[in-house]
Amino acid sequence: MSNEQSPVSPLSPSDERTWAMLAHLSILLNLVTGMLGPVAALVIYLVFKDRSRYVAYQSLQSLIFQLITWVGGGVLVGVTAAIAGVLTMMMVGICLFPLVALLALIPLAGLVYGVIGGIQCSQGQDFRYWLVGDWVRGTLAGA
Repeated sequence: MSNEQSPVSPLSPSDERTWAMLAHLSILLNLVTGMLGPVAALVIYLVFKDRSRYVAYQSLQSLIFQLITWVGGGVLVGVTAAIAGVLTMMMVGICLFPLVALLALIPLAGLVYGVIGGIQCSQGQDFRYWLVGDWVRGTLAGA
């Protein structure tokens, strides 16, 4: 018996499209679980990073984008709502409620953007999130 590991077989183009699409659509898990979308994107990245640069790029983008929109957006909304609640005692906070409502749209916009990414990947296109995509590509190129 040999201790040599067999080389990792690359994914077919069809499998690449499917896993990249699933990485982006993992944002839908956040609707049900609240936070498992980034976990699913991370698992896809870890499983397929050595088998497909395309899937690695798309899944890492999805992971970072979800952390920004769901975690970062959620914290921002929570902090703004808390400040508005405290300032409401002085009647100033009432003016902040439209801002809170506007900031609450960040996760919704992220959801729509993630679904668009999933659709484009299923069609074999190289989807890139605004600002996140270039950073991830540079990170993967340096690895």
